[in-house]
Amino acid sequence: MKNRKRNIQLIFAMLFLIFFDLSELSGQLHKGKNKSETTSNIAAGSEAWDMLFVRNEGWFGGDGIFGIPLDGKEFLPASDDTVTLFTFGDTMVGTHDGKKLANADYRMINNSIGLLKGGQSNSHQISFHYNLDDHGGPKSLFIPKTEHSKEGDYYWLGDGFVNNEGDGNLYIFAYPIQPKDTTGIGGFGFEQIGVHILKVPLEGDVPNFDKTEQIETPHFNIENQTSFGSAIYVNTKSAGAPDPDGYIYIYGVSNQNERKGLLVARVLSSDFLYFDKWRFWDGHQWLPHVKDAAFITWDVSNEMSVSPLPNGKILLVYQYFTMSDEVSTQIGTSLKGPFNERKTIYHVPKETWREHYFPYNSKAYPHLSTQDSILISYNVNSFDFFNDILNDPNLYRPRFINVAVRDVE
Repeated sequence: MKNRKRNIQLIFAMLFLIFFDLSELSGQLHKGKNKSETTSNIAAGSEAWDMLFVRNEGWFGGDGIFGIPLDGKEFLPASDDTVTLFTFGDTMVGTHDGKKLANADYRMINNSIGLLKGGQSNSHQISFHYNLDDHGGPKSLFIPKTEHSKEGDYYWLGDGFVNNEGDGNLYIFAYPIQPKDTTGIGGFGFEQIGVHILKVPLEGDVPNFDKTEQIETPHFNIENQTSFGSAIYVNTKSAGAPDPDGYIYIYGVSNQNERKGLLVARVLSSDFLYFDKWRFWDGHQWLPHVKDAAFITWDVSNEMSVSPLPNGKILLVYQYFTMSDEVSTQIGTSLKGPFNERKTIYHVPKETWREHYFPYNSKAYPHLSTQDSILISYNVNSFDFFNDILNDPNLYRPRFINVAVRDVE
């Protein structure tokens, strides 16, 4: 019961943070809107990919969902042998009949992963992984154990990549979250306290999670929640990048004046863990201090994607203002911009929202897309989560859409 109560507190803390952003949304949508922005519902839902995450036993819900090809071929089409690792934040584990869920039949943990073989949506080719506690119940796969970690800290997961042109390890960004004794609106309190990186050795295409190293990074500002790992672009030949320069580009978000701006850093793949060698774009040049980083666009989501287009341009995909109903894109001339006006390619249907539901954190999957169509996901959650989940057990899962490449170029 204590674990269940604590998990309820954690997710309500998460929902409150998102709700706080939403309370600003109505006043900011027009304030932040670019007059040149275009809107068109040119994407369509993908039932096949949706159904991959509709499950009634074991893992049956989670958010986050970055997709990392474990062969490191970020921008090449997945083959039948490609294994994709999906990262999830808060995760639901239990059993239900697809219509109703009892409180005693599930547990929420803070992170998990999925492994999909091949480039197609195939429920027989995906497995989900988390740890088990001493009683055989589900437990988060990754729990903070660094020098500054405290009892009760937990991880939400960010983007990641396989460093084929570096040391060959899998790297995943992980955000340590710390419950607070002080309470705020809603009676709960927590905060992100850093940005960590998980270093996971690969044995073939199988991650050895038992040998994971947790590494604290210096690139975090608690005051404005400057946080890197919102998206990663592996600009290397082995990743299939069209114009490789050997750098890993790491994108982050930061809050300023009630808006969320996008930042970018880069580092050579061989120097990824040498944080003093990271360089931050200040609008004119790459500089060694994160405080010099300049915003390259605005009103993005905490999770997003950066990927190449066939015409040589760069595509951003994100949820406008993190959790509006608008899946948005921007086109850039380089990995640091400039980027053109925002374009809304999809409005999440109202029937998906329902009364308390909300979508958030859109992103694309280049290696699971085709030459002509881009696969994109968004998450769905509820402000009345612990009531709604009982009557809609599959609400808390990613949804997918496809958009034609020609429609975003």
